[in-house]
Amino acid sequence: MKIAILPGDGIGTEIVAEAVKVLEALDLKFEMEQALVGGAAYEAHGHPLPESTLNLAKQADAILFGAVGDWKYDKLDRPLRPEQAILGLRKNLGLFANFRPAICYEELVGASSLKPELVSGLDILIIRELTGDIYFGQPRGRRISPDGAFAGADEAFDTMRYTRPEVERIARVAFEAARKRSKRVTSVDKANVLETFQFWKDIVIEVHKDYPDVALDHMYVDNAAMQLVKEPKRFDVVVTGNMFGDILSDEASMLTGSIGMLPSASLNTQNQGLYEPSHGSAPDIAGKGIANPLATILSAAMMLRFSLNQTEAADRIEAAVKKVLAQGFRTADIYSPGTQKVSTAQMGQAVLKALA
Repeated sequence: MKIAILPGDGIGTEIVAEAVKVLEALDLKFEMEQALVGGAAYEAHGHPLPESTLNLAKQADAILFGAVGDWKYDKLDRPLRPEQAILGLRKNLGLFANFRPAICYEELVGASSLKPELVSGLDILIIRELTGDIYFGQPRGRRISPDGAFAGADEAFDTMRYTRPEVERIARVAFEAARKRSKRVTSVDKANVLETFQFWKDIVIEVHKDYPDVALDHMYVDNAAMQLVKEPKRFDVVVTGNMFGDILSDEASMLTGSIGMLPSASLNTQNQGLYEPSHGSAPDIAGKGIANPLATILSAAMMLRFSLNQTEAADRIEAAVKKVLAQGFRTADIYSPGTQKVSTAQMGQAVLKALA
């Protein structure tokens, strides 16, 4: 089992280090190799996704990814910005299906921004299509000034685009996932305004004919955003496009108490996957030892389950996380009076102790 370790920038190095310790504590044989990505790779190699890093990712069974980005890179040409590394990995590895579970642990009900009765028992799975939509639409163009900035620009545009195979395969992923849960899928679109999403909706309806045991409903994205804070437990599996999924999954994260609790998995057709926390690089708190490593540790558990076929080990990690939360350990983002505030490393150590 070969794992590519790509910590990235900001708090990425801190949180990935704790997840690696957890993986090393398991009685499993991993070959783990680390490489630079994002801003760190740009500093060393002049590109956020060097060929050596991409080759390592392609050869690995799974990738454990931290986070990329820093404000100091915002003036770079877009192809050289750290965030292009994650887009490049998704495209080159065909990582089309993004799983973002939003689970509210009972111990963190009070940390949610919503009333306890709205989030207690919350368990949503958002499935986001990753390789199409406006983020990858062609042509992608804009008129810019010679220095690469928008000063004096006449216009900017990006095209929204989906193909039938892209929508069909993500719809099937959602229906298959629903069969293992409560057999309910909500497809989120904007079919009343966008032709792309009328196309999306029509294809989802076609694919649904192969899954008569799964209930399907449709919801416009603006209503879905409202319902997530009004009645979040009405959802089970949510399937949507790249941009809408990006926004809705971050919104859903705050229902759970903190985005620092949310893992994610991005898979291709061979179940090769990239696993990362749903949050970003948070350069404002990097190096302070206060970042929450639990989303990354839970991402490692998803990696064991989906790409490495180590379900028992995944269950052990998830049980250990629940145990440390029950014991009252909290990083700053989920701290409340009466609990024990701990650092990034202390939280990782608590998980290791619970794992043992």
